[in-house]
Amino acid sequence: MLFQNIGLARAMYQFFQTLIYVAPATLLAVSLHEFAHAWVARLCGDDTADSKGRMTLNPFSHVDPFGAILLLLTGFGWAKPVPVNMMRFRNPKRGMALTALAGPVSNVLLALVFLFLYGLLYRALYSVQFLLDMIWLTAYISLALAIFNIIPVSPLDGSKVLFALLPDAAYAKLMRYERYGMILLLVLVATGVLGKPLTTVTEAAFDKLFVFAEWGYELIGIFG
Repeated sequence: MLFQNIGLARAMYQFFQTLIYVAPATLLAVSLHEFAHAWVARLCGDDTADSKGRMTLNPFSHVDPFGAILLLLTGFGWAKPVPVNMMRFRNPKRGMALTALAGPVSNVLLALVFLFLYGLLYRALYSVQFLLDMIWLTAYISLALAIFNIIPVSPLDGSKVLFALLPDAAYAKLMRYERYGMILLLVLVATGVLGKPLTTVTEAAFDKLFVFAEWGYELIGIFG
């Protein structure tokens, strides 16, 4: 019984330790992602998201409670989708594609900024490993979110970009089946089909982009 209690306590400690690291990074990445959708939609002529208070970096405006709990427990979850009325876009297909693409692009940019900060602050924060780990993790999670969302399976952003490149007839036909995409996505995640490929691609991309951290480190070395 004693060992069971110790094991439970250790598991709870590891969970909350992970929560402290992962939650802030995830909230920042998700909030920027959803804000970017709303902002670009507004630029393209649709103010639906703005009128519903979604053009904000406040994470509580974007978090879906059930999706957030699943994300913490399983590594897979979702935020509240940004409402979009494509008929309000000046060019509906292009507006939808740009709005969808805005989320992943914002996450890549966030990853680059935090990688640069990681290198820039590495020497100053070397003795404060917790903060360095937070910066590194924010960059990694943001990049992972971007890569996951460009998968061309509805309702992910990649599907909307792909659909917008199709002829109008094919676009209209595929949009009728959009609601079944979530079922396919859940099956792919539940069976682990996406796990290893996504990790491989994310780690490869992260390694390539780590040059931004090196630039930050070299920059502070010049002036240090």
